[in-house]
Amino acid sequence: MDGQMDQRTALLLLVGAVTVYVAFEHPPLGTALLVGVGVVTLLQLLLKDR
Repeated sequence: MDGQMDQRTALLLLVGAVTVYVAFEHPPLGTALLVGVGVVTLLQLLLKDR
């Protein structure tokens, strides 16, 4: 690895950050960290074979 971030990592970080922000602004959606980690984990599993 040459120290640069690939597109998948950037996408995962962006989606995770947006999800945590939305969950933080709307508490009924759940705990911000739990929702963010869940979405990032799911995306990582879905994009693993690509």
